[in-house]
Amino acid sequence: MVYKIADDIISPLGEGTEQNYQALSSGSSALCTYTHLWNLPEPFAASLFTDAQKKKYQVEGLTFFESLLYQSISRALEQTTINIHADRVILIVSTTKGNIDLLENSDYNKDRVYPGKAAEVVSAKLGFNTIPVTVCNACISGTAALILADRLLDSGFYDYAVVSGTDVQNKFIVSGFQSFKALSADPCLPFDMERTGLNLGEAVATMILSNKPIAPHSWAIKNGKICNDAYHISSPSKQGEGSFKALNGALTGESVKDLALINVHGTATMYNDQMESIAVQRACLSDLPLNGLKGYYGHTMGAAGILETIITMKSIDHHRILGTKGFTELGVSGKINISSESLDTDRNSFVKLISGFGGCNAALFAAKDVQVQSEVSVPEEMIKTHHVKVSTEQIIVDGVVLETSNTGKDLLAEVYKTRIGGYPKFYKMDLLCRLGFIASELLLHSSGENRDCDRDDRAVVLFNRTSSIHSDIIHQNDISDMENFYPSPSVFVYTLPNIVTGEIAIRNHYHGETSFYVLPEKDENIMNQIFMSTFQDRDIKSILGGWIDAEDESHLDAELYLLMKN
Repeated sequence: MVYKIADDIISPLGEGTEQNYQALSSGSSALCTYTHLWNLPEPFAASLFTDAQKKKYQVEGLTFFESLLYQSISRALEQTTINIHADRVILIVSTTKGNIDLLENSDYNKDRVYPGKAAEVVSAKLGFNTIPVTVCNACISGTAALILADRLLDSGFYDYAVVSGTDVQNKFIVSGFQSFKALSADPCLPFDMERTGLNLGEAVATMILSNKPIAPHSWAIKNGKICNDAYHISSPSKQGEGSFKALNGALTGESVKDLALINVHGTATMYNDQMESIAVQRACLSDLPLNGLKGYYGHTMGAAGILETIITMKSIDHHRILGTKGFTELGVSGKINISSESLDTDRNSFVKLISGFGGCNAALFAAKDVQVQSEVSVPEEMIKTHHVKVSTEQIIVDGVVLETSNTGKDLLAEVYKTRIGGYPKFYKMDLLCRLGFIASELLLHSSGENRDCDRDDRAVVLFNRTSSIHSDIIHQNDISDMENFYPSPSVFVYTLPNIVTGEIAIRNHYHGETSFYVLPEKDENIMNQIFMSTFQDRDIKSILGGWIDAEDESHLDAELYLLMKN
């Protein structure tokens, strides 16, 4: 359990948490329709910073993405007295695409496109001495970052975590969502009969967490759970399997009667809202008030989980449950308690629920005025039971070099044909996922496990340096020439590095946690801290984890292993 000691939000609706809350309380929304922005052929509604706001928040020497992080983190730190130069303070950044707009220029700064490197730039400018961790777990990134902070502090690795999330909208992102026909040209209508799609948004949100409260009546994050649907990389489970399991996990040991509400993802897409309603009903929470904030902010991607958690905390501080803007008539089959009108509440806890591409789902339980927890959980000891290493030239399984005749991408295809087979979806995967698929298949074949049944007790936790750069470049090439403009959904979905964890989960029927982290460079110490803290989830008995990077077809680097509790 960790405690919030400071927070900040900067969005098109305002500067600071209080100003943002007051804007929402008055019913304000920053959503509006944009036509021909970035020369895109289709109109879309979004919540974007104005040119004046961009100028105000821009920091010299930083990109706008980095500037937002710097500004919000600085504002949050001003509310505390912590020494960020200390070795017991960690910066955790949540984002989906970071500085991806740099790809528009042929002479782009290669390192700064990688989210871990961008986080390192911000970290250095602020004065952190520890290595930053970037969570790239699709739409659940912000919530997953808060869960990671909870675990790392609860494990005793750090005393404070600064968690900040943001994404900047651009042609790359919007064109990709348009290729899925997922965007609405009008302000979104979450859970409504007439909903036609989501809106994107820009914001940055920061929460500073401590292993001890510094004031009475502090908010605490008590439980967090991440689960996978093991169903599809871009479509949620029809039964809300991962969301249902995440909800149940976050509420383990908690009294439902003390909950004020469930703050949901509520993207206003046909399938997300339907899935969430089913998950809520399956969890027997249908009578509990439910709300979503996308009608005010749009989908702020890497910021969403943090921003929506902060706003929900603030609203409960004011004894209010904000209405779901855009909702009028129920358009989902699951029974839920949702309203466009704000409600009063005298309860002091809630659940945040969110889901994303790659089949990932996350939920966290937050409560106010909880009994202070003084004990630190001792991290689990781990052992590696099997090991696979894949490079551009060779593959080594448990110390034995496989006989192969090809290199790079052809090496992966050769091993699939000669040693695996029977899973033609392999040929639809991008390079990173093919690499992860081959490495994980060889690892699991070596272990001799029975893989015919579903399992909830295995996590898939992977790291890299270059995120999804190979697919990013392909998508960028598809949208660069407006005379040959053709964003492909089958390419765009792979511009999220966590899709590889989803592919592994689907293949092996894993409903446990799937998480992806981007580091400035490979660092075994940070990786082991995260592995050990993952075992804070008592349901997790083993981890398929390691390093997996595919910068291009000539630079493949994977090292995967099975980790067990000792």
